[in-house]
Amino acid sequence: MSYQLENLVKPTAVMGILNVTPDSFSDGGRHFSLKDALAGAERLLAEGATLIDVGGESTRPGSTRIPSSEEQDRIMPVIKELVAGGAVVSVDTLHADTAAKAIEAGAQIINDVSGGLYDDQMGKVVAGSPAYYICQHWRGTPDTMDQLASYEDVTAEVKAELDERLAELFAAGVVPEQIILDPGLGFAKNPQQCWQLLAQLPELQAMGYPILIGASRKRFVGQIPGVEGGPTERDLPTAVISAWCAQHQIWAVRVHDVRSSVIAINTVRSMLDANSLEDRK
Repeated sequence: MSYQLENLVKPTAVMGILNVTPDSFSDGGRHFSLKDALAGAERLLAEGATLIDVGGESTRPGSTRIPSSEEQDRIMPVIKELVAGGAVVSVDTLHADTAAKAIEAGAQIINDVSGGLYDDQMGKVVAGSPAYYICQHWRGTPDTMDQLASYEDVTAEVKAELDERLAELFAAGVVPEQIILDPGLGFAKNPQQCWQLLAQLPELQAMGYPILIGASRKRFVGQIPGVEGGPTERDLPTAVISAWCAQHQIWAVRVHDVRSSVIAINTVRSMLDANSLEDRK
């Protein structure tokens, strides 16, 4: 099977978040009905998202796990409608059986925040399928992750632990061309560790895989001096992070507020394009 990720979306892409949940930290309940979910996806696409990440189970710290059958009841109707409409769909799931049904319905990407640690059948589901797989760095569970943010060198250790996950995925039959990596900002990371990972993006890119960055509205962003109020107040610094990612040609950013990140990325592209033209003179 041939995998051509660059033909699916080009960097730096904006992945719009569509949480079909009652309890996500930022927008739980907003898109819980099919009608509201489809309207939300339409808005994200109109604002410039090139792919939609559909999730039916919150993985925020302290969140409660739900049966995969309940997750599927929430997201499968949304996935089918989005695929039928021509959208590029990513599915945020920990469950291999959900991933299998999503791929069968036409989802092009499986976004697993556990990197296969939660469900040991995930690699077998992805292997041989047409889907790409986002392997995120993960420690513990949503209940315990905050207590596991202990590193001598967070970037080096995240890379090493991702390599361990990749070895298991490859043993299950997944091929390197299917892989996208995510350092897991906010998952078993304190604010300083999140900033270090962002500051050292080239080290993550040196692993040789496309990178997804998910910083949107997370707690560490809310601790920037001057950022006050609720999660939506974190959209401006999130857009700045998106611009930083664009400067480094990161594959994609996963965000709630698509418009601000699209503008930030386009601003960086304008500067990079101008510099490229100057170099050719």
